[in-house]
Amino acid sequence: MAKLDPGLLDALARRSREQPVAALNGLVRFDVVDGETIEHWYLHCRKGVVTVALEGGEPDCVMSGDLATFTAVLSGTTSPMPALLRGLLQIEGNFFLLLGLRQFFPHEDVVRDQPVAGYARRPS
Repeated sequence: MAKLDPGLLDALARRSREQPVAALNGLVRFDVVDGETIEHWYLHCRKGVVTVALEGGEPDCVMSGDLATFTAVLSGTTSPMPALLRGLLQIEGNFFLLLGLRQFFPHEDVVRDQPVAGYARRPS
């Protein structure tokens, strides 16, 4: 069974300490599905600072998806919102808490290999 690299979550927590968002408070649980196994990771948000744990109480928000999707989102090769819209990630609970966390995902490293729309390729 493959497991989520804890270093990816630690990097998210580190970015939250660099620029905390004071209004961000709550508990988010990531359910990482790998076949028949579900791995739970808890992100405790207190005054915008995130700490990561393997245990937690009742979450305010649950994000679930497969290992490959979580790895891609946490490493910055894809963004969480497109993954949600494609159905690769599912959300339950306080969606606004996840929106607040979104800024701590590595977005500047996102690979943008999307094809250019036909009208954008017109010669000038």
